[in-house]
Amino acid sequence: MTDTVTLDDAIATASRLPLEQQEMLVEILRHRHIDARRREIAEEAQQTRAGFRNGQLPAQSVEDTLATLHQDLIEDK
Repeated sequence: MTDTVTLDDAIATASRLPLEQQEMLVEILRHRHIDARRREIAEEAQQTRAGFRNGQLPAQSVEDTLATLHQDLIEDK
């Protein structure tokens, strides 16, 4: 049986820690989040390279790639 913890439970527990330990917890979580995001990006890059090598992704110019990235940034706003 797995114990589940809600976000409210985690916040309540963290709030009971001394301030110094709360700051440490924030830093630990921030670093873990950064590491997880790096792993996610690396995995996506490997999948993209594999797709390109297998011919699943067409080659495109730098200008087209930058235009697509720019458009994605605009749409995410």
